[in-house]
Parts: sequence; C-alpha cells; structure tokens
Amino acid sequence: MNTQTKSKHIPRATIQRLATYVQVLEHFARDSVEVISSNPLAEACGVNGSQVRKDLAYFGEFGIRGVGYRVQPLIESIKSSLGVNRDWRMALIGVGNLGKALLNHSEFRNRGFKIVAIFDCDPFKIGEIVHGLEVYCTRDLKDKVRLLGIEIGVISTPPERAQRAAQHLMDAGITSILNYAPARLKTPENVHVEYVDFFHYLYALAFNHQQQP
Repeated sequence: MNTQTKSKHIPRATIQRLATYVQVLEHFARDSVEVISSNPLAEACGVNGSQVRKDLAYFGEFGIRGVGYRVQPLIESIKSSLGVNRDWRMALIGVGNLGKALLNHSEFRNRGFKIVAIFDCDPFKIGEIVHGLEVYCTRDLKDKVRLLGIEIGVISTPPERAQRAAQHLMDAGITSILNYAPARLKTPENVHVEYVDFFHYLYALAFNHQQQP
C-alpha cells in the first residue's frame, strides 16, 4: 500500500473518522475478518462508502479493486498515517478525581498513549504515589519533560487553574495539549489544543431530546 499523505490540509472531521475506522476495524479483526469492502466498513462507522474511500484517499492508495481492504494491513496503514503506530509519552497536570480516573483508564496505555509523569500544585498531593506514579510539583515539569521525553500534556485541573497549567506545559516546550478542564486556553498558533468538554455533548443530547415529538 502507498500510504504517503497527499496533502497537509486534512479536514479535522476526516482525522476523527479515521480514528473511528481503526476502532471498528479492530473489532472486525477480533472477529477474524480478514477482508472487508468499503460499504460494510462504512455502515459499521455510520457513514457511506464514498466517504470512506475519500477519507482514505488523502493518505494514498488502499485496498484492491473488486476485492476490498485487508483488515490488519489497513489498520496498520491508518495508524502509520496518523502517527499512532508508536508510543507517545504524556504528562498529566491535575491529580484530582478526574486525573485519577484518567490514570486508571487502561485504554490510554493500550493505544500507545502513556502517562509517564503526573503533576499538581497542591502541596498535600506532592509526593503521593498514584497508580504507580509519584506526584511532582508543577515547577519540576520542565526538567521531567526533558528527562522523560514527554511530547503531550494532559490538563485535568479545575477550570481556574487550566491556563496556568497550560503555561507550565508551554514553558516546558510542549506544543500538544489535551484539555479536560472546562475552560478555553489562550495559546500561540504553534500550540495545538484539543478540548474534551462533556457539556458540549450533554447540551447536544438535551437539544436533540427536546426536538423529539
């Protein structure tokens, strides 16, 4: 398969769908499915076959005409295209209830996203061992990022502390941030932030529910 990316301007929605394709393909692989065409894959992902083919075309040529896609090689090719065919080392800032829940979420590690250091500004938490990791002071972040090769920062602080946490990450050279705090961050253009805001989804559910007859 030729999986060279054809354009740097890949739509965000395409990236999100590719993540869904991987998840669904892994289910097919566990069911011993070796080959699948675009239409069954699309149906399982809630899109149409032409959308699947268009999304994959951004990254090169996939599949065999008249046969379909070989499931395992397609999984590997998509992961390679997305850059998730290797381990990513992450720092977590905010070791409250949400932070502890994230540390207990095994899918991070299973999918190659490994939280290797955790930080908090609460002096009563610093030095604690949480899920096998020592809680460090956020002042130590820069040294730990360099020492441990950390590339992604995860923020799970209260909203009023999120911007300060982001600044600690940026000062340490981190330019990729996943923010679970319900707060918008001010960052320069070279810093990419992804927001996980549960209320966005709850608002959408509430709106759709009230539209039902």
